[in-house]
Formats: sequence, structure tokens, C-alpha cells
Amino acid sequence: MNAALFFPLIGAVVLLAILGALLLLGKTRRMERITPLAGLAFGFVLAGLLFGGTSRWIGDGLMGTGMLIALVDIIRNLKRPV
Repeated sequence: MNAALFFPLIGAVVLLAILGALLLLGKTRRMERITPLAGLAFGFVLAGLLFGGTSRWIGDGLMGTGMLIALVDIIRNLKRPV
């Protein structure tokens, strides 16, 4: 098994594990809606994954931007009163 098949296979297994955990915990736990800033960060990370194959600089820049936006969203949510 070469690396070109190994890494997508591991990614699929991890994705299925996360989906299974969400399905099990979703029934017992109240889910919160995603914030617009988190959605924007997710979009940047996905764009970075999609454009990473054509230009590494563009892909890494988009992923880095998405992670920075996600970090800002996390900090904003920590400061918000419960």
C-alpha cells in the first residue's frame, strides 16, 4: 500500500469516527449553531485544501487565514458571557 492510497484511507476512517461520535453525542447533548465567523474559517480551510494542489502558496495561505479566523472566533466565544 503506497502513500497515495494510505493517507486518504486514514482520512476517511477518521472522518467516519468523528461522524459516529457526533451521532452518539448528538442525542444526549445540545448542539450549538455554528457562528458566521467559524463558517468563514471553515470555507477558507476548504478552499486551501482545494487549491493546495495547484499552488502551494495559495493553498497554505488560505489554510493559514482560515486558522487565524477560527482562532479569533474561539477567543471571541471565550470572552462572551454564558
